[in-house]
Amino acid sequence: MKVSALEIPITRTNQSRLPEVDFNNLPFGSVFSDHMFLADYYDGAWQDARVVPYGPLSLEPAAKVFHYGQEVFEGMKAYKDKEGQVWLFRPLENQRRLNKSASRLMIPELPEAIFMEGLKTLLRTDSDWIPTVAGSSLYIRPFLFASGNGFHASPSDRYTFVIATAPSGAYFAGEVHVRIEEKYSRAANGGVGYAKAGGNYAGQFYPTQLAKEAGFQQVIWTDDNTHEYIEEAGAMNIFVRIGDTLLTSPTSDRILDGITRKSILELAEAEGIPTEVRKISVSEIVEASKKGQLKEMFGAGTAAVVSPISGYGYRDERFDLPEVADSYATFFKKRITDIQYNRSEDPFGWRYPVS
Repeated sequence: MKVSALEIPITRTNQSRLPEVDFNNLPFGSVFSDHMFLADYYDGAWQDARVVPYGPLSLEPAAKVFHYGQEVFEGMKAYKDKEGQVWLFRPLENQRRLNKSASRLMIPELPEAIFMEGLKTLLRTDSDWIPTVAGSSLYIRPFLFASGNGFHASPSDRYTFVIATAPSGAYFAGEVHVRIEEKYSRAANGGVGYAKAGGNYAGQFYPTQLAKEAGFQQVIWTDDNTHEYIEEAGAMNIFVRIGDTLLTSPTSDRILDGITRKSILELAEAEGIPTEVRKISVSEIVEASKKGQLKEMFGAGTAAVVSPISGYGYRDERFDLPEVADSYATFFKKRITDIQYNRSEDPFGWRYPVS
């Protein structure tokens, strides 16, 4: 199904909320732009693509998303350079991953044309909402959910696709200390851990709160079977630097195939940084800490890009990470954000212009 920008009707808001926004003091993901993009699936096809004012969605109590959790989402950002040009970062990777998540939850896949043309139409409509303050961006949340009705446990016959946006400042601030989790699991083999399904994140909140009560900001998840191997850091992929070698866990049924993760691995290869994608045991990390060989740990994801970890706790021990002059975390964050904001060349073809 081909959808061009000219075929997407736009209903503009009567009064913009833009004058109310302090772009110098933006929280993350809680101030919303004037418009949103919608499309509906019914009668076996995606249709009715449109841009409308941002506002409540009307659903019946029997909507299946409430009862059986058919919902998946993505996280993206739009950037504006000094000349006012708007850019996306590897958006087709998000579109493909959204469909991978949708297939796992028996949600109809979304045509690329609807995703991309809807996104570009929305960004052109709300271009003034894209921040130009350093470190800020327009966070983009595409999501799919079951909007059909029924209490019977079966896939819905109707779905809704939404793209909403929020001008946002930095995701994390300050030092981040994490606890290596030994009891609770983020995901299991054969499950939906690799999908960006809302339930994956809901299940994280309780153990993360327990970690916060113990003095940590986040959790490092371990494998569901033995809890011997680290897998993710909070809602991000995790990287570990032992000596000069960069390590990260392989993707699996349990681990999200992060776009920032892919980008870091490609950058590392291009820069000749030694990299290993393999299982990383907790004991290896603890031993490296005690020997002074653990130089860095950091999370990687769309919201934070790269989030350095200052220290971690395991059982009754706590370990601080050193400050290193040649930080990989700092290097990767700068290289990626320079590409995103059009401050440098893009030899990988990751930057996508919104004309």
